[in-house]
Amino acid sequence: MTKSKMPHILVVNDDGVDAPGIRVLIEEMQHLGKVTVVAPDKPQSGMGHAITFGEPLRIDAMDLYEGVEMYKCTGTPVDCVKLAVHKIFGDKKPDLCVSGINHGINNSINVLYSGTMSAAVEGAIEGIPSIGFSYDDFSYDADFSTCRKWASSIASQVIRNGIQMGTLLNVNFPRGEIKGVKICRQADARWAEGFDERMDPYNRPYYWMTGKFVLNDRGEDTDVWAIERGYATIVPTQFDMTAHHAIPQLNSWSFDVRK
Repeated sequence: MTKSKMPHILVVNDDGVDAPGIRVLIEEMQHLGKVTVVAPDKPQSGMGHAITFGEPLRIDAMDLYEGVEMYKCTGTPVDCVKLAVHKIFGDKKPDLCVSGINHGINNSINVLYSGTMSAAVEGAIEGIPSIGFSYDDFSYDADFSTCRKWASSIASQVIRNGIQMGTLLNVNFPRGEIKGVKICRQADARWAEGFDERMDPYNRPYYWMTGKFVLNDRGEDTDVWAIERGYATIVPTQFDMTAHHAIPQLNSWSFDVRK
C-alpha cells in the first residue's frame, strides 16, 4: 500500500487525551494508516451523546507521538468528532473512526450512557465507518496488552470490507486471555439506581448515585454472556432508534379528535 493510499484514521475517546487506553489504540492504528487524534482534555465518561453549545470550544495541538497529528479538545467526545470532521479534516472525511480503548465495559445498556460509543455513533452519523472499543477494567493502569492485536484485526477488517451505512461496531474485550470473537446482540439489562443521601457542612443534602446491574436476559447469544466466558464481542449497532415492530400496533389506534 502506497503512502498516498493509506487510510486516514480518526482516533477519539472519552477518558481523556492522555489515557493509557487511547495510547494503545493510537499505536495499533499507526500500523494500518495515517492517524489523527482529537480527544477531550479531561475525562468525559458517562457523557453519552452530549454536545456543547452556548459556550466556546477550543482545540490545541499536541506533540506526543511521532507522525501523529494530535489535538486536545475542551468539549465532549461527540464535540471532538464534530470538530475533527468539520475543522481538521476539511473537505475529505477520515476513512475510519475508532473510539477508545475505554477503561471499562460498554456492553448491554451501557452503550446508551457511554461517551466512547457516542463518539463512534457520531462518526457513523457523519458517514464514516466507526468502531467503539472498550475493555473490562476500569483502573487507570489497566493492562491492554491482550486487546492490541484484536483491535488491529477488527479495524483492518472494517477498512477492507466496510460497514453498512447507519451501522457501527460496539467491541468489548474481556479481562484476561481472549478466546476469540463472537458476533452478539445487546443483552437486555438495566441499571437499578439508588441515591445515597448525605449532608454537607451547611446541613444541605447532596447525593451520590449508586446502582446495581440487573440482567434480564439469559440468552447465549448476548454480549454479556460471551464476555463472561472470555470472548471479545462485536455488536453491530445503529443510531436509528425507531421501534419498527411497534408501528403496526400504533397504526391500529385512533387519534382522531374530531369524533
